[in-house]
Amino acid sequence: MAKTWQKVAGLRRKISSPRADACSDFNSCSTSSSVAEKGHFNMYTLEGKRFMVPLAYLDNNIFKELLRISEEEFGLPCGGPITLPCDAASMEA
Repeated sequence: MAKTWQKVAGLRRKISSPRADACSDFNSCSTSSSVAEKGHFNMYTLEGKRFMVPLAYLDNNIFKELLRISEEEFGLPCGGPITLPCDAASMEA
């Protein structure tokens, strides 16, 4: 688990917005709706906080690595939510 957190910490330092018109930070993308807005998808943190993420982030190599780490930790969801291996504070920073 410590190795995973080191990877996430490294990714967090490197991640940047893929497009200027995409949501510039996850804090403004946070939502209470279970349905994502057009052009977005929902993801959850370890404590269950939901974030609406722009689809443009799927083209970001660093975000792809974060999803790969999530798959290693939690497996592929079958009709369920995607959980990221980090807490809400990391997503909002």
